[in-house]
Amino acid sequence: MAANGTDLALVERCTGVGELSGDGRSHRGVRYDVRRFQGMARSGLPVPGLFRIEGSLDVSDVPDAAELVGKPLTLTLEDGRALRVTLADASGRVLAEGHGPSRCSCC
Repeated sequence: MAANGTDLALVERCTGVGELSGDGRSHRGVRYDVRRFQGMARSGLPVPGLFRIEGSLDVSDVPDAAELVGKPLTLTLEDGRALRVTLADASGRVLAEGHGPSRCSCC
């Protein structure tokens, strides 16, 4: 259950090999397994801006991956879409959360 009576629903799972970029670096050939959850109102409609992305990246071939922990990164998927993610730890766990209109005044 998310904020204000909304639920997070799994809407997509993506696996493949992509490109991880950020902090002035780019790394190709990064395996990923990520899930995207969307905030849903009780009415069944999606809540714009309320989402969560979680999963893992194989960062074993990324030099100094520990230095990227906590920094904003972009994962470009095989199909060309780009996801903003953050490495939660040096093992490759990723997390990104949207704030939703009830949590700030920017949306």
